Amino acid sequence: MIRTFLFAIFSCCFLFASHSQWTENQSPSYPELMTYLEKLDAEHKEIELYAMGPSDYGLPIYLCVINGAQDSTKTMAKARKETTILINNAIHAGEPDGINACLIWLDNWIKGGKKTKNLPVIAFIPAYNVGGMMHRGTSSRANQNGPEEYGFRGNAQNLDLNRDFIKMDSRNAFTFAKIYHALNPDVFIDTHVSNGADYQYTLTYIASMRERMAPGLGTLLYDFMIPALTSKLKDKKWDLFPYVELVGETPEKGIHAFNDLPRYAMGYAALFDALSFTIETHMLKPFPERVKATHDMIDEVIQWTDKNRMSIENERSQAANYWREQTHFRFNYELSEKKDSIRFKGFEHSFPLSEITGLPRLKYHQDRPYEKVIPHFKTYQAKDSVFVPKAFIVGAQCRDIIERLGANGIQFETLQKDSLIQLGQERVVDFKTISRPYEGHFYHSEVKTEVEKAVVQFKAGDVVVRLDQPGRNFILSTLTPQAEDSYFRWNFMDSYLQQKEYFSAYVFEDRALEILAANPWLKEELETLKATSKEFRESQNDQLYFIYKNSPYFEDHLNVLPVFILPNFQ
Repeated sequence: MIRTFLFAIFSCCFLFASHSQWTENQSPSYPELMTYLEKLDAEHKEIELYAMGPSDYGLPIYLCVINGAQDSTKTMAKARKETTILINNAIHAGEPDGINACLIWLDNWIKGGKKTKNLPVIAFIPAYNVGGMMHRGTSSRANQNGPEEYGFRGNAQNLDLNRDFIKMDSRNAFTFAKIYHALNPDVFIDTHVSNGADYQYTLTYIASMRERMAPGLGTLLYDFMIPALTSKLKDKKWDLFPYVELVGETPEKGIHAFNDLPRYAMGYAALFDALSFTIETHMLKPFPERVKATHDMIDEVIQWTDKNRMSIENERSQAANYWREQTHFRFNYELSEKKDSIRFKGFEHSFPLSEITGLPRLKYHQDRPYEKVIPHFKTYQAKDSVFVPKAFIVGAQCRDIIERLGANGIQFETLQKDSLIQLGQERVVDFKTISRPYEGHFYHSEVKTEVEKAVVQFKAGDVVVRLDQPGRNFILSTLTPQAEDSYFRWNFMDSYLQQKEYFSAYVFEDRALEILAANPWLKEELETLKATSKEFRESQNDQLYFIYKNSPYFEDHLNVLPVFILPNFQ
């Protein structure tokens, strides 16, 4: 347990002291939060507080565990063995509902006698975005109704940490991976506050995309867990509703399910077969109301998890078997045109002329609520798939990739000597790149590759990443270049797309004649191109480059990625 914390410079800060203050229009600052939790850690042996690793800000990221084993090693072992819930708070530090909700849950649990019998291991990250917590203010969330002060969305690097779970540009992400794999949670919750349309609901949720889940886990989540939570929260006067992701400008045109890519916290957790949720309370509802809704959702998840431990553990075990049997990895999911419907509680809207612009503006009328059936698009289809290989081989020079694999619990073998291996090498044929940086990267899309059989010379230090391990879906999601959040898409392999050697035209001219003389087929293709393309015919460089590209002088490894495919038949 943690016994010291360097907050002397914050000694003048106000320390929250009672349960009532968690329910008012205030949320603690990071020093206040950690001082309070440090106090609980010192006073209650059932509550453990651990510094798990650095954040980009410089202060550590903490983990609070309830019903652990009063020892860090034993607690993590207990969490991996037993049923465990992990809650992540303040990934967007301006959305602090989960912070207050967890503090209320803790206070109520203490007042209720700190009963641990039948309680799952409950772990929560008090505030993941430490830098955002320290960047505190009153006005950065222009659309949000409280609290009085809160943190900022970006972290110390101005990264959105909820886009960073694959590329891992932040130290936060490495610490999160350490926490996650130390616990191996069965249920994961990420707490947020929404942006978007106005409607009657306080409490909405995102659940893992069913099509990316093992069937048994999908059935458990959608046919049992969500209906049970909906019913229990209804008893507490909350309508639990899917996150309102609009099809058009207003809800009447329909909503669609959220595509929880691995870059997001819950999408990352789903790669490891956790039952994953994002809680999204509505920005315009008062802060105390949002906190109460978040608390009640967390509490009901804890109770449901307690009652269904055997089913959860069994389905996670079955999921591992299911993935081992799959011969294809499916990716690039797109929303299908299949339409369902859902009863929705919204507000009427109009488009009056703006007093500022003189143009029509959207206005919701909270005094005119309605309840109607709207379209609900919730079915995704995989556009692409590849055969699951036996293994990937990653060049030792790809230190950033290997470091990230290791940080996420992926096992690999290191080649001890230089070796010639026959396998598949992947050559990039085409891709598109955005024109402005997104989260610090020029993200690639519409990636097309060709797999070529080759005998490749590998060196000592290159690593073999086998697919018969628990992190299978993480490996495939990151090392398959066409996949939505692959390391290729996030620019980890861009240097392999640049030609390094060229020719001087005045030198190559005579050699080109020799190449054409020795290769009549090439001369024939050259003449065909000259006859069919005026632009080609009038460009000396294009014609010489065509010959150069089809000659032994051209670098044959251009666009070949440093991640190779060892097929399953080997």
